[in-house]
Amino acid sequence: MTLRRFEVTTLGTGAALPARGRFPTAQLVNVHEGLYLVDCGEGTQERLREQGINFLRIGRILISHLHGDHYLGLMGLISSMHLMGRTTPLHVHGPAPLKEIIDVQLRASSTWLRYPLHVHVTAPESGRVVFADERVTVTALALKHRIVCTGFVFTESPALRSLRRETLPLIPHFKRQAVKQGEDLVLPDGTRYPNIDLTLDPPPQRRYAYCSDTAYEPALAPFIQGVELLYHEATFTEQLRARATETMHSTAAQAARLALEASVGRLLLGHFSSRYKSADELLAEALPIFPNTLLSTEGATYLVDQRSIV
Repeated sequence: MTLRRFEVTTLGTGAALPARGRFPTAQLVNVHEGLYLVDCGEGTQERLREQGINFLRIGRILISHLHGDHYLGLMGLISSMHLMGRTTPLHVHGPAPLKEIIDVQLRASSTWLRYPLHVHVTAPESGRVVFADERVTVTALALKHRIVCTGFVFTESPALRSLRRETLPLIPHFKRQAVKQGEDLVLPDGTRYPNIDLTLDPPPQRRYAYCSDTAYEPALAPFIQGVELLYHEATFTEQLRARATETMHSTAAQAARLALEASVGRLLLGHFSSRYKSADELLAEALPIFPNTLLSTEGATYLVDQRSIV
C-alpha cells in the first residue's frame, strides 16, 4: 500500500542568533501535498526559494510564540505573497498579539493585501484543536517558556479502506467509494457482504509533533505518545543546564528523555545555541538516552513514516 507524502523540511535550526550557517527557526510540513509553515524566522522566504518551494502554495502558517527568531520573517513573506499576486486566502495561527503586529505594519505602509488574510488566536492548551482540514488535524501543545508558547501535533486524516483485489468483480463501480468508506455491500437481491470481507485496513494515521522553545516538560508526554517523529528544541548541553533552566530552554539530554518517556519513533533535535560550532556534541549527549535521534539540518527533509529510519 503506497503511503501519501508526509514530510518535514527544515528551513532553520538556530536559536536566537543566526550563526555558523544556521538560520532562525522555520519548518515546512507537507501533508498529502498541502503545505503548512511552522514558525517563520528572518529570511524564511529565502530559504523557501532555495528549496524550490512555491510559497504561494502555503495555506496556513503557525507561529509558536513571539520571540523574534520565530516570527520576524512573517511580514516579509506576507508582503511577498501580495506582490506576487496571491488571491487565495492565507490563514495565520499564533498568539493573541500577532494580529495587532500584522495590522500595524500593513497600516503603516498603506498596504491593502490582494488576498484574504485570516489571523487566528491559538490557545496554549495541550490537546486543543488548532485547525482541521481534509488532510490533517493540528492540535496544540502547552509548552513551558518565558512567554506564551504553543507546540503543535500534526495528525494525518484517516485513509480510506482498500478493496481486496479478489472482491473487485463483486462490487459495482458505483458502490466502491461507499465500501472504501466502511459500508457493507448490499446487492439489489438483498445479499449483504460485511465490509471486513471486502476491504483491508488502511495504514495507521501518522503523527508529527513540534516542540519549539520549551523547558523540559514531562506533562507533554501523553499528548505526543507514540508519534512517528518528534522535533524538540535542544538549545544547550547538560553542561549549561543551569542556563537552560534560567532561560526556560531544554538540553539535548532532556529532549531525549522526553522522547524516551513518550515512546516516539524518532527524535529530531534543533534550535541550537550559536555558541556550539558543531551540533554533534548535542547529538552525542542525546544518543545514549534515545538512540533514534537525528540532528535537524538546514534544507534537509525528514519523512514522517511508520517507524522506519531515513
